[in-house]
Amino acid sequence: MQLKAIHKLLLGLVVLVGGNRAHAQDPQWAHKMFDKLEQDFGVVPSGADLKYRLKITNKYQQTVHIVGAASSCGCTVAKPAKDTLASGESTHIEITMNTRKLVRLKETVVTVTFDLPLYSQVRIPVKAFVNPDVLINPGAAEFGAITKGTDELRRLTVTYVGRGRSITGAVSKNPNVQARLVESHRDAAAIHYELQVTIKGAAPLGELRDQLTLVTDDPSNPSIPVLVEARIEREFAITPEVVVFGNLTPGERKTLNIVARSKKPFVIEKIESEKTAGVFEVRLPKDAKSVHVLPLTIIAPKEPGNLSEEFTLTISGGPEPVTFKVQAKVIGPAPAQAAAFVPANP
Repeated sequence: MQLKAIHKLLLGLVVLVGGNRAHAQDPQWAHKMFDKLEQDFGVVPSGADLKYRLKITNKYQQTVHIVGAASSCGCTVAKPAKDTLASGESTHIEITMNTRKLVRLKETVVTVTFDLPLYSQVRIPVKAFVNPDVLINPGAAEFGAITKGTDELRRLTVTYVGRGRSITGAVSKNPNVQARLVESHRDAAAIHYELQVTIKGAAPLGELRDQLTLVTDDPSNPSIPVLVEARIEREFAITPEVVVFGNLTPGERKTLNIVARSKKPFVIEKIESEKTAGVFEVRLPKDAKSVHVLPLTIIAPKEPGNLSEEFTLTISGGPEPVTFKVQAKVIGPAPAQAAAFVPANP
């Protein structure tokens, strides 16, 4: 029995070693999943919000599980966007450093712990040099959710104790982010500026994360980074964007709700589809609301097959129509069940 147990253990070790698999013979297996093993934010202003997304990719055949991410300093927080990765899947660790109580060089360590396929810890050194001569408030140009097609402006204050030096301008390399620096006043201690950051209406949908640069005439500290974050959304959103009715039998009726929403009340003028007249029914709301719940009913046609249709909502005063898709499959009727045999009375 003991020999059999040892034999099974050896077989298990062979399986771990073979192929593209993480195994105990390579203590660096977890490190190899990271796109980098340190993060240096460089020279940053006091009060700045520092954020970095550290990418992790599962390069192995086994599933990888992240137990958690911890920091050696309360000034830094690390959080995985996802804790379980299938083979080939990627995620990121969001590293955030708060500089409000930090001065000059700050070094910390983020430790990422794994328990599958094997236990391992990866230590990521994180550092920043917080320049006490530059104070920014708020710590980043954070826009939150904004509507595509409309320019959005945020204003930040920058205080510069340059000792004869000054900030000469603000530069953004992103064509969708505009930066303008305006000196507001001077006093005996510092020069005070207003930093105006605009995200243009042409910015593409999705997350925007970038940084602009404050340029100084100080050779020892010529540039100061400022984080810019936003999420650009459509003015009108439909959920779900794909309505799946599933399998239906001919003549079957089924109703699902579609939700149309915006930040401001709006009126839906019409809902149209091209190919399936008589198959769908929907009731148009009459009042202006910021959220409309639209019951969409399908009456399955007689012919079996797949149904795929695109619907268009025309919004009163809206810049462009809003679309969503509908999918269904009509299958043959369920086979009739044979009547139970009942013997005649003797």
